Amino acid sequence: MVFIDESVVAGSRFSLDSAHDPDVGKNSLQRYTLSPTDHFTLNELSNSDGTKYVQMILQTPLDREQQEKHTLILTAFDEGNPQKSGTIKITVVVIDANDNAPVFSQPVYRVSLPENAQMGSTAVTVSATDKDKGPNGEVIYSFPQNNRKIMELFTIEPSTGDIRVNGLLDYEKSKQYELHIEATDKGGLTDNSKVLVEITDVNDNAPVISVISFSNPIPEDSAPETVIAMLNIKDIDSGKNGQIRCSVDSDLPFRIKFSSSNFYISPILKLRTSACSSCFDL
Repeated sequence: MVFIDESVVAGSRFSLDSAHDPDVGKNSLQRYTLSPTDHFTLNELSNSDGTKYVQMILQTPLDREQQEKHTLILTAFDEGNPQKSGTIKITVVVIDANDNAPVFSQPVYRVSLPENAQMGSTAVTVSATDKDKGPNGEVIYSFPQNNRKIMELFTIEPSTGDIRVNGLLDYEKSKQYELHIEATDKGGLTDNSKVLVEITDVNDNAPVISVISFSNPIPEDSAPETVIAMLNIKDIDSGKNGQIRCSVDSDLPFRIKFSSSNFYISPILKLRTSACSSCFDL
């Protein structure tokens, strides 16, 4: 059995054990052959006493990822009559070299998370494969850029590629995050990818009412449609979660109108005061 590193260059030589033939002259060992010859050729040499020995020469590079073992047959011949020969099987085991970098399954990963995603929950699992064997094929995942904001919100499990929520997400602060990720084998070769995290809105904000102006007291002869208060109401949620509907108690003689940016409160009818209706709570 011969062990050869796959990084060995073409032209490298490997000595083989010589055959032994006790006969003399033409009846002794005369030549060798090797088959198959896809990767190796033979170089026959002679010692000073006339005995022959052989070297195996690598003519095309080996690739463990394509073929880990090669079985060769070395045959020794004499030139007697009848001709006799002997054979031996040579197993070439290709030793892995770190000649393959990890490769991510996707150049870009996309994931959507609600802004109330629980801390510790898995956002996405990234995966990279390495064709090498043993430590050369073991992959470690990491965030290559020391981005404090990203590292406060997300973590990555080095051995599995699980990316987990590590902080409080807030759609109103950031709607998307771009995470750069790196896979490194134990020989130092790397590949890079990125994860685009889209944050979806949750109805986690109540409307906020601000009184811009307010007339108080109100003259009892105030005409209908007289503006007695102007309000600004905001909800920082998005979509339907941020849409506002504003109303006053139907028993009160007021109504609310909406303009492009504010709400207005005005009487529906001309006001008349009495002992029990001189004050209104809006």
